[in-house]
Amino acid sequence: MNVLTTYDSIDKAGWAALVAHSQTATWFQSPEAYDFFRAQPELFTPFVFAVENGEIRTLCMGYITLETNAVKHFFTRRAIIIGGPLLADDATSEEVVLLMSTVRKQLKNKAIYIETRNFNDYSRWRAAFEQAGFAYEPHLNFHVDTNSPEIIDARLSKNRKRDILTSLRDGAVVIEQPSHAQLIDFYRIVKKLYSTKVKTPLFPLSFFEHLYKHPSGRILLVEFSGKIVGGVATVELKSRCLYEWFVAGEDGMYKHIFPSSVATYAGLKYAAEHHLPRFDMMGAGTPDSAYGVRDFKARFGGKEVEHGRFKYISNQLLYKLGEWGVKILKKK
Repeated sequence: MNVLTTYDSIDKAGWAALVAHSQTATWFQSPEAYDFFRAQPELFTPFVFAVENGEIRTLCMGYITLETNAVKHFFTRRAIIIGGPLLADDATSEEVVLLMSTVRKQLKNKAIYIETRNFNDYSRWRAAFEQAGFAYEPHLNFHVDTNSPEIIDARLSKNRKRDILTSLRDGAVVIEQPSHAQLIDFYRIVKKLYSTKVKTPLFPLSFFEHLYKHPSGRILLVEFSGKIVGGVATVELKSRCLYEWFVAGEDGMYKHIFPSSVATYAGLKYAAEHHLPRFDMMGAGTPDSAYGVRDFKARFGGKEVEHGRFKYISNQLLYKLGEWGVKILKKK
């Protein structure tokens, strides 16, 4: 088996073939995703590692977050592997251990921690991840069946369906091809949500502009009375899945208008109309903690799954300081 540790050393056709056939494939582990993150050097340092045995058998692509402030970067640098590693369906434990051991060794001095955010089932390889030094942490998500508009409508909760129908009846309109000015309006809504409720760092406008221009990016907005009141930013893995990366709306601002619900519903409908059989909500918190976002997502008829996360902490002190800082931030 050969271990590949640079982008240039990896056969792109073989990489794309693994994305096309693997049950653990996500857009976030694709060559296109690597190019997306690489095009924003002010925000990300992307990395990719692979194990090859005649063909690419396992691959892990992600990024290390960057901050312009050197001190802030030192205390917040983390390696994020969205979606989880890309594994051949018959990948052996040995191949997974080799991949994840490589990830750990290559990144442990560059990031405070390394985290996979799994969107698929890795349970058969859990022991291999743990052998490579990665601890499992429970984390929930919702997968929505979007094989047809009829399935979507049938599985909506009664209250969610009422909110959507009322909003559309009273003048909410979905915009599938927003202008740049409308994108900026949407970003202001997302930024307000993150500063007042989510209370975690948000990517700058330039990130959303890159996604807006990217062939796999899909940004659907909700307009009411000539004003952008909500939207959803998604990314598409062709013929497989639509991922809900960001959703936000000015809920409670207008009588009978529920922008966040309309935005998510627009994403679901888009997936069905473009033959994407799954809509991935990209996370719903930990099982043992109350989470309003999970309550919101649960009402769209998806299947709750717990594919969890795998984490390796390379600097315990800085990690604990970071946890403390996040708690303080969320209390403000």
